[in-house]
Amino acid sequence: METLVSTISIILLIGLILVPILLFLGLKKLYKLKFDLVIYLILGCFITVSIMWTFAWWSDYSNQLLMSHYGYDFHAMNDTERFLNVQSENLENVKRLEIGYFGVGWPLKAIMSYVFYSPYLLIVYLIGQLIRRIKRKNNEHIPNTV
Repeated sequence: METLVSTISIILLIGLILVPILLFLGLKKLYKLKFDLVIYLILGCFITVSIMWTFAWWSDYSNQLLMSHYGYDFHAMNDTERFLNVQSENLENVKRLEIGYFGVGWPLKAIMSYVFYSPYLLIVYLIGQLIRRIKRKNNEHIPNTV
């Protein structure tokens, strides 16, 4: 169960890293647009916001799944009843998951994470433009031998 949760989280994280790069490369190959930065940022924001929203929701929901899997009772009235069905070797994991589950809500985590993530879109675009200009200058300086 933990490997499934980790695998899905890693896939979403890789998506957050690769989507801006693939979007930059795809827009440049498919379209020769005048306002490519604006289109890149709009599409990038829509796609990465949805992935970030899904990632934050998944981290919260996966904590619920793992806690239920370990035997945690969400409807109990006190801590003794909540941890009654949890085996002793899983007790520490469930307590750690409980702290994360009852902390900051996932919508706020998604918003705050995106605030720190959003400059990545612009950095990918600027680095991509820099690489294209360097390649273009190198191609201009190489004489044609044909």
